Amino acid sequence: MATDTFKVYPIGTVSKEDGHTYLVIDKEYLPALMGLERFSHVTVLYWFHLNDTPEKRAVLQVHPQGKKENPMRGVFATHSPMRPNLIAITRCKILSVKNNIVEVDKIDAFDKTPIIDLKN
Repeated sequence: MATDTFKVYPIGTVSKEDGHTYLVIDKEYLPALMGLERFSHVTVLYWFHLNDTPEKRAVLQVHPQGKKENPMRGVFATHSPMRPNLIAITRCKILSVKNNIVEVDKIDAFDKTPIIDLKN
């Protein structure tokens, strides 16, 4: 088992309102968005903050999609939100980039979910 620890800092949050989905990036990271508008999609890494408990981090096997009829699998073979490190990743279609707000078509994250990185 590794003894190193890492600090991950949020760079913004997911905002869902009136049927729209936004990645609201903290203003201090505005320079990091330069050029993103040229791309059709963005990879969003975010934190499964609602599962941040020792019990949920200890879950190593799940039924995919929470369905008991699906055979048990290790969490590394699934997209389960319960895992040792609560990092989630998804690819989103970019609709617009205005200042520090990136509008995307959809994201499988809750409103106010912390965003930890964007990648193209």
